[in-house]
Amino acid sequence: MSNYLIKNTTIVNEGRRFVGDLLIKNGRIEKIASHIETPYEVQEIDGSGQFLLPGAIDDQVHFREPGLTHKANIYTEAKAAVAGGVTSFMEMPNTNPPVFTQTLLEDKYQIAASNALANYSFFMGTSQDNVEEILKTNAKKNEVCGIKIFMGSSTGNLLVDNPIVLERIFEGSELLIATHCEEESVIKKNKAALEASKAILEPSDHPIIRDVDACFESSFKAIQLAKKFDTRLHILHISTAKELQLFSNLMPLAEKRITSEVCVHHLHFTADDYPAKGNLIKCNPAIKSAENRTALWEGLLNDQLDVIATDHAPHTWEEKQEAYAHAHAGLPLVQHSVMLMLKYVQEGKLSMEKMVEKMSHAVATCFQIKERGFIREGYFADLVLVKELPYTVTKDNVLYKCGWSPLEGTQFPYSIESTFVNGHLVYHQGQFNEAQKGSRMQFTRS
Repeated sequence: MSNYLIKNTTIVNEGRRFVGDLLIKNGRIEKIASHIETPYEVQEIDGSGQFLLPGAIDDQVHFREPGLTHKANIYTEAKAAVAGGVTSFMEMPNTNPPVFTQTLLEDKYQIAASNALANYSFFMGTSQDNVEEILKTNAKKNEVCGIKIFMGSSTGNLLVDNPIVLERIFEGSELLIATHCEEESVIKKNKAALEASKAILEPSDHPIIRDVDACFESSFKAIQLAKKFDTRLHILHISTAKELQLFSNLMPLAEKRITSEVCVHHLHFTADDYPAKGNLIKCNPAIKSAENRTALWEGLLNDQLDVIATDHAPHTWEEKQEAYAHAHAGLPLVQHSVMLMLKYVQEGKLSMEKMVEKMSHAVATCFQIKERGFIREGYFADLVLVKELPYTVTKDNVLYKCGWSPLEGTQFPYSIESTFVNGHLVYHQGQFNEAQKGSRMQFTRS
């Protein structure tokens, strides 16, 4: 393994920025100082004029393996992630077959160990009838990121809405529970009303069907369960102003038992984009009105919303070209999330320090990830160098297996120059070094 010395770079970490050097030795951050000299051989990188950030940690991605690999796989999507400055990911269980057993869960870890260029963890899946298998994950609480429950908006046995089953899981889990919250009964009612009033549904109907109340009622239900059993709850992809009243900013993140995530597409797009983007921005929960987007930004900046993620969910171009009712829901985003947020940094929407907090530090704190998410001596060297150089998303530079992005044509002010994963320079100036794979993340839960 090579050792690296990054010189004269602007380090952005834990609320401050400063110019200095950083030494990477044996995969970890050996030293941070204003000037570093080493008595042994290192590869030196001139970081002048660049920003050194901790690698982003994405707590919600769908990489589609096993069973749905015509859309994506762990190798292709992790490769796209590191090209975009994401050094670690947590992947969801709605693959084929769904991850309903400990054996299937460990199978995914084996796939990642051989193929993922980024660090990884996988959520245990839930169904109406695998509670005993779910609770076996308690024995792996330092090796698994959490348990995922679709409390609405899913298909088949992935939808868990039986109150008895939900209570058993919330009462018995020693791990963080991450929930997709949309109330299925509200969605069905809204859809039936629309179908009665018009012949053909279209993409702009999506936020009417999956409306604010569908999200709020389900999130409220999850929080009531978490409070009843003192369960560690993390609600994914908050998309409405109304839900913000459910979350607090009155205590440090490390002390919260109930936390929340906002995704980059809900911070970027609004319902006004459906005429131009159509099914390309169809996702669950739906992208909603501009008023909701404004509230999400406010909630992010005042710490009611704790982390930024992507909910990266690729589908083929053909699957997105179906009529609205049949078009698959989800957007591919993991390659461009950091650059998109840096665009908002340049526009003054948030500081680079706040962006780093929400995409790296807070995710590590929220999930109690061991020795990642911060630029600290002794921590794993998961690092990203970014430079102020325009980058435009095109079909030619999209790395997702699905081959498209809803952000095509968007110009970002910053580019990803280099990405280190466990001290390995996996991506540099558009080139990959795949000699070393990522590692299974560990957690520090007591």
